[in-house]
This record gives sequence, C-alpha cells and structure tokens, in this order.
Amino acid sequence: MSKIRDEIILKGLTENNLKNIDLNIPKEKIIVFTGLSGSGKSSVVFDTLATESRRQMTLNYPLYVRNQMPRYERPHADLMQNLSPVVVVEQRAIGGNSRSTVGTYMDIDPLIRLLFSRIGKPSIGSATDFSSQSSFGSCPECNGFGKVVVPDLKKLIDFDKSLRDYAVKFKPLSPSGWQGRWMMTGGLFDPDLPIKDYPKEKLRLLLYGPPEGEKVYAPFHTKNGPQAHEWDGLLPRFTRLYINRDISKLKEVSEDDVLAVSTQSLCPACHGSGLNPKVLACRINGLNIAEYDLLELIDILKELSKITDPLGESIAQQAIPPINHLIKMGLGYLSLSRKMGTLSGGEAQRVKIARHLGSSLNNITYIFDEPSAGLHPEEVDMLIQMLKNLKEQHNTVIVIEHDLSIMKVAEEIIEMGPGAGVNGGEVVYQGKLAGLQNTPTASILNDNLKINQNPRDIQSYFTIKNASNNNLKNINLKIPRNVLVSICGVSGSGKSSLILDALAENYPESIMVGQNGIGVSNRSTLATYMGIMDDIRSIFSKSTGQPAGLFSFNSIGACPICNGKGVTKPDVAFADPVTIRCEACGGTRFSDKARSYRYQDKNIVEILALTIDEALNYFKLPKVLKRVLMLKEVGLGYLTLGQTTSSLSGGEIQRLKLASHLQKEGQIYLLDEPSLGLHAKDNGKLLDVFQTLVNRGNAVIIIEHNLDFIAASDWIIELGPGGGEQGGHIIFEGTPEKMLNAETLTAKWLKAGVRGHS
Repeated sequence: MSKIRDEIILKGLTENNLKNIDLNIPKEKIIVFTGLSGSGKSSVVFDTLATESRRQMTLNYPLYVRNQMPRYERPHADLMQNLSPVVVVEQRAIGGNSRSTVGTYMDIDPLIRLLFSRIGKPSIGSATDFSSQSSFGSCPECNGFGKVVVPDLKKLIDFDKSLRDYAVKFKPLSPSGWQGRWMMTGGLFDPDLPIKDYPKEKLRLLLYGPPEGEKVYAPFHTKNGPQAHEWDGLLPRFTRLYINRDISKLKEVSEDDVLAVSTQSLCPACHGSGLNPKVLACRINGLNIAEYDLLELIDILKELSKITDPLGESIAQQAIPPINHLIKMGLGYLSLSRKMGTLSGGEAQRVKIARHLGSSLNNITYIFDEPSAGLHPEEVDMLIQMLKNLKEQHNTVIVIEHDLSIMKVAEEIIEMGPGAGVNGGEVVYQGKLAGLQNTPTASILNDNLKINQNPRDIQSYFTIKNASNNNLKNINLKIPRNVLVSICGVSGSGKSSLILDALAENYPESIMVGQNGIGVSNRSTLATYMGIMDDIRSIFSKSTGQPAGLFSFNSIGACPICNGKGVTKPDVAFADPVTIRCEACGGTRFSDKARSYRYQDKNIVEILALTIDEALNYFKLPKVLKRVLMLKEVGLGYLTLGQTTSSLSGGEIQRLKLASHLQKEGQIYLLDEPSLGLHAKDNGKLLDVFQTLVNRGNAVIIIEHNLDFIAASDWIIELGPGGGEQGGHIIFEGTPEKMLNAETLTAKWLKAGVRGHS
C-alpha cells in the first residue's frame, strides 16, 4: 500500500478576499506565506485554518462546557481536512493591566514568591505575603503602589480664578460636584474672589484646613435644611478621598484623573517595590525579592543555580526553563519586573514565543505572524533556530513573513496575490523558493541594497542633553533636523527610549506614529477614520435636502433589520454561531430610503464601494480629495472607502495612521518601525512617502531594522552595543556610506546586503 502523504487539505476558501482557492499544506515542515500587505495571507492562515482548528477542538467538550468557551463560526470553505491543534503567536499587543510584568506573564513570579516563602530568611509565612497586592505584603506608606502620590497645588488649583469659575480643576471638587457647591454656599469662602486674593489665613484654611486640634464647620444644605459639616481643607480632603483609598471602586473618577492633578515620586519606604519592610528583610543568598525582580534574567539564572536547599532547588528548577527560553530568544537583558506595556513590538512577540517553547506536545501546528518584526538582522538567526527546533519535534510551523532570511529556511513558500485587497486572494505560487518567478517576491529576491550616495546637506539639529531614560547612559546628541534619519540597534539597545521618550519630551509637538492599534471596530471605516465621511454625508444632505444622519449606518440611515451591521446572527442555542448576510439590505447596512437617494449617479453604498484610486476621479471637493490622496500616497489606493478598519492588516493600519497625519507640514514625524508588516515591494512606496515629507520641510526620524530603509537614509544613528544594561550608548553616527567602514552589528549586515543577500 502506498504511503498517504499527511497534509492539511483546504478547498474552496472564500473568507474575506479569497477567490475560491484550494491549498494542500504539508505537515512537519516550515511553510512561509508571503505576498503583499492585504493579499490574503491572514485570511488563509488565521481566519480559515486557525479558526477551524479551534472550532473543532471545542467540539470535544460537552455542550455545557462549550457554552462557557469562545465560540467560533465555521469559516467559508468547502472542505477543511487533517487539521491539527494550533498555537497562534500573533503580533497583537499583549493584553493585561498596568501591573502586568514579564514575571507575571511568564508565570515565573508565583514560583519566585513560593521560593522566598519556603527558604527565605527570616521566614515570614505564605507565598501570597510576598505580593504588593496582598494586605500583609503591601507597603504601608504607598499601599503597594510603589510610588507616593501627593496632590500638586499648581495642577489642582488655578489661583487666578474664583471657586465659581472652576479654580479647582479636579471635577469632584469643582462646582459641578456637591463638594464644590458646598464650598461656595457654606459661608467660609468668598465664591467670587480669585484664590490669589484670599487673605493669608483664609487661603490656609481653604488649602490645609484648620490648625491641628481645631475644628471648623460649614453648613451643608440638604433637603432637610442646613446640616453642620466639618471642613478639613482641600488637600487633606483630596488625599483622604482620592489617594488613600481604592479609586477603582469609584464611578465618577479614574486613576488617570487623580494622577493628572498629582505628582508621583518613588516611595522612600519601599524604594518602588510596593512591599513592606518585613517582606524586604527576607533574603536568599543576600538578595530580597525586590532585588530579584530587578535583576537581568541572565543574573537571576545564576542566583537560582546557587540554591542548594533541597526544597528550594526543586522550586528553582521549575523557574529555570521559562527564564532560559527568554534568554534563548535574546531577551536576557529584561528583568522580571519589566512592565509588558513598555516592551517593543519585537520584544513582546518573542516573550509570547518563549511562553510556548516549554511545551513537550508535538503534532501541533504553530502559526507565527511575522516573527521577525522588530528584530535586528543579527537576532533573526536565533528565531530561525527556534523555528527549526519546533519543526524537529514533529510540529508543523506556518509563518507569515516578508523576511528573506526566513524564506530561505522554509521548505515550502506559498505566495498570495497577485495584488492586495480586491486584487489579491489567489495563490500565485506554491513550492520551493528557488522556483519563484514573475511574482512580487521573486522580483526582490536578488536585489542588492542601494546605498544612498547623495545624502542631503544638514542645516539644523535637534539637541538631546544628558538623556538617561530607561537604559540610556547620559546621552548628549545632535540629530539632524531636515533629513531622513534612521535609528537602529539590537532589541533593547535604547532606540525607543531615545526617540519616543527623550526626543519627544524635548519636542512635545512631535507626531508619533507607533505600533499600537487604532481602536478598530467593525463600524469604523476608512472614510470615518480619515474624517471624510462627514463631508460625504454633507454632500448628500445638500443635494437631496435630507438630514445628514440618513446617510450613516450608525444613525437614522441604518437598515432597521440588522441595525446597520450588514449581517444578522440568529440565536442558534448551543450550535456553532452563524453570521448571515442581512437579506433586507443585502449586507450594505443602509435602509431602503438611504439607498434611494443619489449624488452624481451613485447612491451612498456605491460611493463607499469606490476604491481610493477611483474616489480620486469621482470627488471634486478639495478637502476630500486631499485626504483621499494621502491614502494613495501611502500605498492604500486599492482599499475601498467603506472598508472596515477592523479588517486591515498590521502594515495597513500603520500606513493609515501615517496618512491621517500627512496633512500637517513643517512637522516632526517620529515613526516606530514603519516597515512592520510590509512586503519589500511595498517598502519602496513608503520610502517615497518619507522622502516627499522631508522634501516638504518635515523632519522624519524612523526607528528601523529594515536594511532597505537604513541604506536609503541620509543619516544613521546606532545604539548598543547590546540590549538592556549593555545598551544605551551611541555606537555610530553618520551617513550610510560611512557605516560601510564601521564595525557595528548593523554595519556587518549592511555590508552583506550591499554584496548581495547571503
């Protein structure tokens, strides 16, 4: 009997822009999906393969359990066979609150707390006592916050105004709240006198309350008449009500509101750890738990290896593997206390990968969404080794990727295309890399780097003095203002600290285009995000005499059956959820009445179906044309005006954010890895945008690992030499040509790129 080839079989895929495609994907191989941004890669890998695998996995559970689990709709496909369980590592930012750290995300913190509770001296009880969030473990001075928060008079009070004119800038203590009204009607203070004109004693009473030992009362007017109420002073009252209590329980005010009128400083009692003195007195080999948390991972490994106590050693052995996985991913410079929200995109992605490396399960399909994103070329080698290790454990590794070095280790390449959006959704190639011909990827395979040999002349500079943000080593630096500047260096070398922190603090007018999302929803479209939709509705309203709201599916123009969603989700009890296109509006979201009105031979639905390229020839209004042109400039001409922002890829979202800022000129643009999620073919378009911006008199500074962008820059600044404590130094400044004679890590890869990709 012939051996049956084990492979994933997908037939008749029509999810999103997929054009009824068939795919057979071999198992236990490294498969790279590539293609232009928006060509359909995610539709195959995430929306079809991963979704169906997860859906089928949940079918193994009893119905009452399945009701508590995420429910997946069956993807649009004729046949999906031989799927294995999936582990998905996406680019999406790691969720979690502001207290989420590397230690908590990797589940290492509970083990360290257990270790201290068992072998720390002097012994102080249970593992939970070593948490700043426990009643025993939290610092009595700062309640476990790690910082002392005190009201800031200058932020809290405008001394030029009276109480009635909102001199108190904190809403619950202003005239809009009962406390502010009480201050005005209680008779102690003149509500119409500017605070700066108060007599000294009256000002003291307002701010700090009566002298110690004395009490002052002011009538508080209730429905039962005036009631005597003790006045304690603005600052004591603010501290008591909004700092010395859990404000997360309050409805009218948030932590951000309180911090906006306060100053924060490191708690002198716990030095920022949030732990009480008894907890900090407990040590293992001379270190307390707060000092453990601040150590770089490489140093924690050394400390854990020193433990000889039999019980302690068994706990340490459980903490060592996840720490080792992080170090293998090149993150040895991080600490357990590092906040997840402060990691760069590349760092966060590798922490996610490290979390899955400890699994001994096999026959799994691992799916990675551009794992090279945010990695220096030097660090991609580590990633490649990790992908190979996963495959060797009899797993299938599917990678969405644009990086050529990762494509070269793939046993199979699947390129989607030929274009993007409506012009994509087909398989244009499947096979070995060597066989790629006449596709967007094939055209860039043998491209050598083009070094900018005619950099612009530098006329002025941004200056940074004594920058010590995060790991920066007291940096003094001049950054050219009127040229294209690339900031490079390995992960954790200090690039973001230098540009997004130090430079942005000195030049607060800077426009930052980062890697974070845009708060996408399925009701937000390209037209609404760019501020065009109001103009389109206004045009319709003027030409038809109807209210503008009629031409919005979020207002009176919504289809009454689906409420402007375009789809209905009937209640199918415990069966798989199903989304059905609304029959009343045909999925257009608009009511019959809204669709009956036309402007220049098109109704609102037909206008939203226009691509950006088509819209340029349709509209006449300068404001609309200007914004549509910006979308075309950043290479999004293939998208439609009505495309939902929730359906865009990471690269498309970044370019959309850039387009929304392009109307401003004479500005400072700070971009965090703008090449993220872009096919090399798209890089040229984005570079053209940057060059145009600089030519118009804007400053453009990009944090980048992509060698095409670095080579095309006018000026390069490299940080390093390593990450974490080994970083934070300027190790190169100069033109791309000058870098070819340097001995830095980026220079090494730039030279290799000029010679031809190895």
